[in-house]
Amino acid sequence: MTKSKMELLKKGSQYLEENAKEIMSLTKQINLMKVLLKDIRDQMDNYVMNAEADVTAELDESEVTEEEMNLVNYILKKLREDQVQMADYALKSAGASIVEAGTSESYRNDKAKLYWHGIGFLSYEMPPDIILQPDVHPGNCWAFPGSEGHTVIKLARKIIPTAVTMEHISERISPSGSTASAPRDFSVYGLKDDYNGEEIFLGQFMYNNKKGITVQTFKLQNEDVGSLSYVKLKILNNWGHSKYTCLYRFRVHGKPENDGLE
Repeated sequence: MTKSKMELLKKGSQYLEENAKEIMSLTKQINLMKVLLKDIRDQMDNYVMNAEADVTAELDESEVTEEEMNLVNYILKKLREDQVQMADYALKSAGASIVEAGTSESYRNDKAKLYWHGIGFLSYEMPPDIILQPDVHPGNCWAFPGSEGHTVIKLARKIIPTAVTMEHISERISPSGSTASAPRDFSVYGLKDDYNGEEIFLGQFMYNNKKGITVQTFKLQNEDVGSLSYVKLKILNNWGHSKYTCLYRFRVHGKPENDGLE
């Protein structure tokens, strides 16, 4: 075998060895994430059950009145309900969608790749429409480069918008222990029938990741805008992450255009 072929084989062996180490490292991280996510899901699934068990364990039905039991059942029912208690017209399952042409590019993480025989061939990233879905757990977010980005949402139906809700994970369940990638200041605009049309200012707000409440609702500062088909969200900055910003969920609330006619 010639010297050049030996050198080529040596380089090939080193390349495979380096990729094998990277694959093993990523596999360990994925397994760790799976354990963490399972634990979070289990905690969420058992939260209400535990609350109910804790309450009923301390109550002897023979010692409480029907009124007291009704109060307990009412509280437990409220625990099961959505915190916001307003229709979300930016919900994907209801018919809302992301306008790709009006949306920033997604952040590409070269470390998160799909591999085939040790060769990375596809970077894995969450699509922007993940923000229109209720499944919020660590990593299940849309990330875009830097601290400024935007997206346009085609609403499920025409509405007169009244409020928006932004959601992020808490530091307690963040694998890094930080939520520096959370949006901070953001502005919201409405568009009538064309996502390229005139932008109507609806308000500017701050998502506070130190507030302790992960789901935060903001009443629009300009509600006298009539019916809208699109909403544009502009993230102006984040809480300090230098590489990217993560958006977990964004909701739009309001009154349907034909409210009162049905």
